[in-house]
Amino acid sequence: MGLAESLKKVPQSSGVYQYFDEFDKLLYIGKAKNLKNRVKSYFRFTPALQPSPNLSPRIHKMLSEARDIRYILVANEHDALILENSLIKQLKPKYNILLRDDKTYPYISIDLTQDFPRFEISRKIQDQKGIKYFGPFTSSSREIFEALYILHPLVQKRNCLNSKKACLFYQIGKCHAPCVGKIDKLQYKKIVDNAFYMLKNKKSLLEPLTKKMLVSASMQNYEEASKLRDMIKAIKNSLHVSTGIDLANLENLDIFCVDVKEKSAAIIKIFLRDGKIVSTDHNIIKNTQGFEKDELYKRALLQFYKQNSPMLCKNILVGDEFIDKEDIEKYLEITFKKKIKIIHPKIGDKAKLIKLSKQNATYLLNNEINKKDILTQIKNLFDLDEIPYRIETFDNSHLGGVATVGGMVVWEEKFIKSDYKKFTLHSVDEYSQMKELLQRRVSDFATNPPPNLWLIDGGSTLVKLAKEVLKQNNIRLDVLGISKEKRDVKSVRSKGSARDIIHYNSGKINLKTSDTRLLFLQKLRDEAHRFAITFHQKKKLKKDLLNLLTTIPGIGLATEKKLLAYFGTFEAIYNANLEELKIIISEKQANALINQVKLYTFK
Repeated sequence: MGLAESLKKVPQSSGVYQYFDEFDKLLYIGKAKNLKNRVKSYFRFTPALQPSPNLSPRIHKMLSEARDIRYILVANEHDALILENSLIKQLKPKYNILLRDDKTYPYISIDLTQDFPRFEISRKIQDQKGIKYFGPFTSSSREIFEALYILHPLVQKRNCLNSKKACLFYQIGKCHAPCVGKIDKLQYKKIVDNAFYMLKNKKSLLEPLTKKMLVSASMQNYEEASKLRDMIKAIKNSLHVSTGIDLANLENLDIFCVDVKEKSAAIIKIFLRDGKIVSTDHNIIKNTQGFEKDELYKRALLQFYKQNSPMLCKNILVGDEFIDKEDIEKYLEITFKKKIKIIHPKIGDKAKLIKLSKQNATYLLNNEINKKDILTQIKNLFDLDEIPYRIETFDNSHLGGVATVGGMVVWEEKFIKSDYKKFTLHSVDEYSQMKELLQRRVSDFATNPPPNLWLIDGGSTLVKLAKEVLKQNNIRLDVLGISKEKRDVKSVRSKGSARDIIHYNSGKINLKTSDTRLLFLQKLRDEAHRFAITFHQKKKLKKDLLNLLTTIPGIGLATEKKLLAYFGTFEAIYNANLEELKIIISEKQANALINQVKLYTFK
């Protein structure tokens, strides 16, 4: 059925519409309260069917390629919005804007319903009374958290309160041992209240930390002093200079600003809590087809506000009005069960905050556009559909079928180690292992969207496999393979001399060993290899260590259970020092354990 025929049969219902090209490839996904009204707004029907003149260049180009349109009907506009967002993440249509920064920001939380509460870092938010959250933190959450415990004698570990005797933390002055009644609830609350104050006023952490650093240095404890120095530096970096705006009278606010230039865009996020800017974050994104601000605001808000994130403010400030603002407000109201307004302020301190945010977005964007990028050269050389701003590289590793694993590393201007993925694989041969690895990655596209490019450590056979996996799931994604040059049947990995082969749509190519494009792809492949083999080695070691404990003289199953009950994992047991082990077992047993682990680990 052609496009003109499809347009005659558009239903008057809420739903999602999908445009396809002549090769049945998905071009664009949209949603509508009334599909018929929305889809017809794209066109003029006289004197002949043609795109409407008021469309953006991106959408106009999409329609010039469209040959068919299909629909998925849903009960209401809210369901359409959710389905549209999910499908865009999973299928990555050519002309939709996709934000891949799907991270959750850490919060520091404390459960005040407990008699002796402790602070924790949390990314999962519980809808439970009595739990207080501080954040979100876009940087330095770990350093701030550790500083609280360095400066306050709080309960150090979750299982401490289950102990029947004061532990090492009490002996070294890091805890007042509420487990055995050496401090009451009222006294402990005063410690928690002081920690609250420092958490709300992060600058107050710096002076006592600096004093501790100087004491450590004077006692020639340079390792501890350098750790404190780095902690102080990280906390300082998280503090924000004065904005010149009176923030004290402003309520809790989340602020989103967008700037677009050429085929790049910047999204600025600012979080204001209790009259202070607690954190800021930004994303630079690129798209071969360009952007519209309306779509960027919509995607940024949908991505940030998910059900497992807390809604700590009643008002969200945005830098521009955008088309789907009311739809997003309705989505937020349903998701968080309270009224939330999205506001574009024109006057006052809120408008000044927006102006400041926009200036930052423009500055970041101009810096980004001025960078020279090898990625465009790679796109042109290998005839890719789009510039590979984000690349996922895959490799697998095993030893005689033991501890078979796969690794995925991610490049987006740099290696994004927080996005690396480890896979425990069950297939026997390397072809099946790669198939399992790629299929498991595809199954995660709904929550962790596809990149611009897959790079496979392997030749044409594995590239063909990757394309088949993608085709089966209706995913549009470029694939390259890099296979190692063979010399005397052995693979050569050395940079600068290995004439690796790049496999792509049109066949394969040998680049000069000094070619920057080859060196770049080799760097990605080598990082994937390093990551996969390191995971394999750790997994094999862990598997072997599981059987190690009860081989040590004097340690049987009963002692093993006691150690696991206290430390939680075998890894924690093997990493424990003599003083920590002596809390549970005798000094003789502890020394035997430490010596055996050392011998095994380094043999």
